[in-house]
Amino acid sequence: MARQRIVPTALTIAGSDSGGGAGIQADLKTFASLGVHGVSAITCVTAQNPNRVRAIQACDPKIVRQQIEAVLEGLRPAAVKTGMLFSSEIVRVVARCFEGRNRPPLIVDPVMSATSGACLLESSAVRTVQSQLLPLAVLATPNLDETAVLVGRKIGSVEEMRDAAREIKSRFGCAALVKGGHLRGLREAIDIYYDGKVELLLSAPFVRGMRPRGTGCTYSAAIAGYLARGCELPIAAQRAKQYVTEAIARTRVVHGHAVLNSFCGWNSGFKQPARG
Repeated sequence: MARQRIVPTALTIAGSDSGGGAGIQADLKTFASLGVHGVSAITCVTAQNPNRVRAIQACDPKIVRQQIEAVLEGLRPAAVKTGMLFSSEIVRVVARCFEGRNRPPLIVDPVMSATSGACLLESSAVRTVQSQLLPLAVLATPNLDETAVLVGRKIGSVEEMRDAAREIKSRFGCAALVKGGHLRGLREAIDIYYDGKVELLLSAPFVRGMRPRGTGCTYSAAIAGYLARGCELPIAAQRAKQYVTEAIARTRVVHGHAVLNSFCGWNSGFKQPARG
């Protein structure tokens, strides 16, 4: 009998996007494209499309906890990422699930608002993310607006991104990947990674005319996917930057809307790196 391939597992804890472009749907597509078995805990059900968010229904924190516990019990993930958490109660439940010593690496994408401007994290929950969740994470992946909330000031340059990444590491203990895709006046999309020892400037040319949703979700999911496949964190961040850039460049059009192409060949030829 042929030898069975062992497939790693990654968990996403996020909201469901009925439009399929972001959230749980984007994360699971990303995991699948990287040859990782994706499991999920849904925090919110949203009624949305590429134009707007029509409604949000938060899940009961008890069922969020039970989803996570069920996955940890039977399908132990090699990496975990969070997306839309919405409320303080849900944030606290997620934090309690990952307080143990043997927890898998946790990536926190501090999703605060949708592209359309809809609020995806209540203001009271921001403090809970800062005090209870980020200290448990190995990496936070805020965009510029989210970074400004976390550090208490606007970010307007690459140097300010560097300072903010270092401040996030100092204040919360986790590495930071500050995403500068919306920084004005640059010809490249620049992100800053800092983990206390390694600092990386990750750059890629802007893909003009393409504005698909879900790039932040896909980016953090790709990092989790590469971690699950055995990459060290700085390498996972670099590969995820390449992945999301390629996914944007190969964007498809669905009913007149730009949709990320998560299946752009990044799984083919991937060699499992040695751990340790």
